[in-house]
Amino acid sequence: MNFDIARFNMIEQQIRTWDVLDQDVLDLLARVKREDFVPQAYRGLAFVDMEIPLPGGENMFPPKLEARFLQELAVGPQDVILEIGTGSGYMAALLAHQGLRVTSVEIQPELCALAQSNLAKAAIANVSVVAGDGASGWPSAGEVDVLMVSASLPFVPQSLLAQLRMGGRLGVIVGDAPVMSAEIITRTTPTSCETVKLFETAQRPLRHAQQPSRFKF
Repeated sequence: MNFDIARFNMIEQQIRTWDVLDQDVLDLLARVKREDFVPQAYRGLAFVDMEIPLPGGENMFPPKLEARFLQELAVGPQDVILEIGTGSGYMAALLAHQGLRVTSVEIQPELCALAQSNLAKAAIANVSVVAGDGASGWPSAGEVDVLMVSASLPFVPQSLLAQLRMGGRLGVIVGDAPVMSAEIITRTTPTSCETVKLFETAQRPLRHAQQPSRFKF
């Protein structure tokens, strides 16, 4: 399989058609080798518009979803980034190329080790992958400029919003299957945020995500 041709086709046929037109993002997708973050058994599907299975019943987002979030988060070179749900480490790798440093939290030890190995092989040094439950945030990371949740949440807990600096952006998929909303939430004042809904989707839930009260009178 010619990975370079497959990568080019992914960018031109999937990514661009999903309103990802930022040239820096497109160039980054061409440089960071997605196939190196995909389990060996699925390398031939690395550029297909699908969720790639990962160990422990998890999966990678489809390429176009990763790209759209990357564009809308508008990561700057001095941005400090927190990711919840490392998976294979691919999204962390993309974020690391754009920002200053990334802390990525993964609850499954097997995936934590996989991501660390993938990032090391890719010579990406500004990502710290830590094992733990980041469903309510990761206080030791402090306030961040960008927070990416690489899974879905039934709602956005205040503890995640509290980690955003002024002007900080949260990328997250919110709601319950079968229809969820991909959103960018920006902290605009110390007590308020602005939400932009990007598109509808349905993705796997984050493990141990806080659940809203379902009690009704």
